[in-house]
Amino acid sequence: MRILHREPEDQRITRKKSFLKEYLIVLSVMLVSCTGAVLMFNEFMIRNASPWVMALCISSYVLFMGFIVSLATRYIMHTGFIKPVSEIGRAARKVAGGDFTVRIRSKRRDGKKDEMEVLIDDFNKMVEEIATIETLKGDFIANVSHEIKTPLAIIQSYASALRKDELSRQEKDEYIQTIIDASKRLSGLVSNVLRLNKLDSQEIIEIERFSLDEQLRCCILALEEKFDEKMIELDAELDEVEIASDYSLLEIVWNNLLTNAIKFTEPGGMITVGLKQEGNLAIIKIKDTGCGMDENTARRVFDRFYQGDTSHSTEGNGLGLSLVKRVLDLVGGKISVVSEVGAGTTFTIRMGIFQKMK
Repeated sequence: MRILHREPEDQRITRKKSFLKEYLIVLSVMLVSCTGAVLMFNEFMIRNASPWVMALCISSYVLFMGFIVSLATRYIMHTGFIKPVSEIGRAARKVAGGDFTVRIRSKRRDGKKDEMEVLIDDFNKMVEEIATIETLKGDFIANVSHEIKTPLAIIQSYASALRKDELSRQEKDEYIQTIIDASKRLSGLVSNVLRLNKLDSQEIIEIERFSLDEQLRCCILALEEKFDEKMIELDAELDEVEIASDYSLLEIVWNNLLTNAIKFTEPGGMITVGLKQEGNLAIIKIKDTGCGMDENTARRVFDRFYQGDTSHSTEGNGLGLSLVKRVLDLVGGKISVVSEVGAGTTFTIRMGIFQKMK
């Protein structure tokens, strides 16, 4: 069985090459050539010229007209095809050499778009995307290097200090605990980087039916000790909602959002977790009474390694919310944040209740 696939027409093309125009140009050239040949033949007949002279002159005329037509065709091909394609080729070689500032200017002056103009637009867009990816890649490597360097320096410094004989038992215990904390932070960073890298290349998710409210309760109970440590009050209003999605991926979302809420909520504060169903959507809200964020921080909160509140930088590495965003992209969910400095933060997640089983 043969399956025919036809690409839809590109709606960006507003000016196609006209067959009628090309036909009229060819017809005009042929008419001029034939008219000239007939007039020459008529003149030779009037003068009763020799057939050999007639053949030689008409052949010379045909050769001349062929040369003119070739020049015109060459000019049309050069300006409409060869020149822009050669320019795209040179630009592509520069991009291959690492120059992502290359851009190709439009060749038309009427603002219309033909196939070549669309190709130029796509090339420029491709270079912009590559440049963005390279910038993100450089920033990612720089941030990872910085985040790894800090705990390593702490471990090295305190490990060297432990070699001193005059340290008291209490000081040694404090230094050992500092090394343990730094190593945990380093281990968490590496785990998150590997997990994020895996999620970036993951497209297939494991779909299963489960109780979303029960999953949220389990995640909350797993963090009960942290709630008690800071004496944070919890208010959970969870409707019974069954969902078909990836259970293990969604655990990453709830654990990161709840941990963040605990981290930024002052002792004695309050965290509210809500779950309700609206049609085919499950809406989850996680609200805290913490320090909140300004508008710029809220806008960049899902960027990798971005930490708006540096006072808590030792408790994380700025990857948690990036993981949350990537997971929700995979499962078809949306997340939004509303925050006010000094008044707390609310994360709202909207996701379809049922997905197609894979």
